[in-house]
Amino acid sequence: MKSFKYIWLLCLASLSAVFTACNDSDEYFDGKYQSTAIVINKIYLEDHNSSVPDRLVDYARLGQLIRVEGSGLYGMKKVYINGYDTYFNRAYVTDNSMLIQINSKTPVVDADPQVRDVIQFVKDGTDTRFTFTIRAASPVISSVSNTLPQPGETVYVYGTGLQETTKLTFPGGTALSTGIVSDEAGAWYSFTMPEGITQGGSLYSEGANGIAATPAYFNNANGMILDFDGNGSQGFWSWSESGSMINDKDLVDDPLNSGRGKVVQIVPERLISAGGIAPGKPRATEVWTAGNGNDMDDWSRMYPYIPQTTPLTEVAFQFDVLVPDKWVGTGHIQVVLFNNFNFSGVGSDDDSASKQAAFYVPWIQEGEVVPFTAGAWQTVTIPFSEFGKYKALVEDQQAPTFQMVVDERNAATYKNFGLGFVNTDFTYQGVEVTSTTFTTRVYLDNWRVVPYESITISDYPEEGEE
Repeated sequence: MKSFKYIWLLCLASLSAVFTACNDSDEYFDGKYQSTAIVINKIYLEDHNSSVPDRLVDYARLGQLIRVEGSGLYGMKKVYINGYDTYFNRAYVTDNSMLIQINSKTPVVDADPQVRDVIQFVKDGTDTRFTFTIRAASPVISSVSNTLPQPGETVYVYGTGLQETTKLTFPGGTALSTGIVSDEAGAWYSFTMPEGITQGGSLYSEGANGIAATPAYFNNANGMILDFDGNGSQGFWSWSESGSMINDKDLVDDPLNSGRGKVVQIVPERLISAGGIAPGKPRATEVWTAGNGNDMDDWSRMYPYIPQTTPLTEVAFQFDVLVPDKWVGTGHIQVVLFNNFNFSGVGSDDDSASKQAAFYVPWIQEGEVVPFTAGAWQTVTIPFSEFGKYKALVEDQQAPTFQMVVDERNAATYKNFGLGFVNTDFTYQGVEVTSTTFTTRVYLDNWRVVPYESITISDYPEEGEE
């Protein structure tokens, strides 16, 4: 049986070779076909995995298989897509139909403007051009520089395939089509945040390769925990001039005067003025929410915006950071779900698979020391699936949900959510760090919980899909 299959495949291959062999005596090249007018009526996308395997379309992407419908196609010698000489198999050419796979090397945004979005069909005695949009892979957004910007601030959106972004649609429906700057390689686009955007959700963009969207975290303050201006309450106790606790008197005005009001300096000026944070010091500073008895500290209030069944890979903690001067070589921030931690940092007992803690070390990236500065406010995003306990559950093929986070906070003896600065020796991403005195000014604001589910935009959504 197996031998018969091989013989059958060999026969098919030989037959295909007979049909596709190029020689002038082949009927395919007969003059009567070479001079017959070429007419293109429609183009279809061929996808056997789709519920519509032969779909009428007005654009296609690199690598996709299309079927051209018309007349006078038999005898076709050349097909140029965006000027690129595109191979096709003559075995799949009839007078009324032909199959073409769009080569991945076909130029798109860098195609000659005279031939961009044009398919040229060529025979010896005639040719025709058919206007048809060619796109690269679907655009994807990976991050946003500032997800809670003030009007007038510049926002960068990063990803792939973002070339020629020409339109943005903000949560609530406001559209922007001017002042958008796009990277030629499609790695980012930027815009100035307009006035009057009051709703939160996904930011949609339209460009050369189609539509992309951010998670529903843009301008989203529904899950605000603490903004140091009345949304959420700060908690503090046992304060002293040289102590770790940060109180409301330690808060400062936004150094950029951007409209954010009060912000927290994670190492207060009183400690920097006293010489900074000494090397080897855990729990150097700490800042907390009010905790027990405060309605804002019961996160079940967020269920209307983030359903309790949401996987923790799709929920994140965000805060905004400003670092005017270089931060490198020492110090990191620890984030804790409730008040039962030592703020002893990376590599300590707080950094175990049973603890609800995460860490922010911006000056170590992909195993390399990279000095970090943020001259404008930037957003930091930490998915809850990166907190030690939940990360271990995900790696163990379990599926922790947002309800687990809420329940564990509400069951805690002290429900304060907090961030602290740690200046110990530690190893992170393979980098061994020996701490030194820390005197850099690092400002934080707008602690919030946000949706983090990636938004996939289908080219041809089926009924009931996005």
